[in-house]
Amino acid sequence: MPEVLPEELPEELIVSGRPHRCPSHPGVVLRDTVLPALRLSVTAAARELGISRQTLHRILAGVVAVTPAMAVRLGHWCGNGPEMWLRMQQAHDLWNAARDLEDDLARIPRHTDAAA
Repeated sequence: MPEVLPEELPEELIVSGRPHRCPSHPGVVLRDTVLPALRLSVTAAARELGISRQTLHRILAGVVAVTPAMAVRLGHWCGNGPEMWLRMQQAHDLWNAARDLEDDLARIPRHTDAAA
């Protein structure tokens, strides 16, 4: 399948601003989709992942971020690689950071002529 470049996408498919809803924390996806699909308890999943139940509970609750090391574990365990787990965490973190810094950002000048 040929790769589609962003400039080739229809305009309605291009995300041009920050989404109105916070992207899901990867732990919520794990809790609501992955564990039920695998029919695994938190205890069994933690054992298979080689982590404590408490650590997994904190991730599932969205209280603790998925670190690169945890993404490697999850990606191997799910067979989908670590990149997806890190992208979900990054999207979640960036959305929250932008919301938290909204007032500060309004006071910071924007230099659009600067070289990227």
